[in-house]
Amino acid sequence: MRRIPFQPVLLGLILSFVLIATPKAEEDFTRWPVLVNPFESTSGGGVMIDKYAPVVTNGLCRTDFSVTIPGPSGGTFLNEAEFDALPIQGGILCTNGRWRSKDGSQQGTTPFRVFLKDGIARRPPG
Repeated sequence: MRRIPFQPVLLGLILSFVLIATPKAEEDFTRWPVLVNPFESTSGGGVMIDKYAPVVTNGLCRTDFSVTIPGPSGGTFLNEAEFDALPIQGGILCTNGRWRSKDGSQQGTTPFRVFLKDGIARRPPG
């Protein structure tokens, strides 16, 4: 039976813990591209979002927007979204989004984020 040296194993475990516990560099939201309407939904499939213009009120980012679904069975639907407004880097990060249709028939969450600063709305790259 082969013995594994204790010190190298312990050093490896400590180094692994330090690397996991070290916070990652914060994103530079000011480098995100400007949000341009219309844009493709995070769900993909050619679904387009338009009239997206978040405004911060009472600790929340809010916006009305339209969703256009392509194809013969598609159409355009009116919705509203609400995000938590997180002050960061001299602006506001709209995150943890929730949306609902204006007619109340649908609702959900969205991974989409928006950064607002100096009157400019920015979206994540990609």
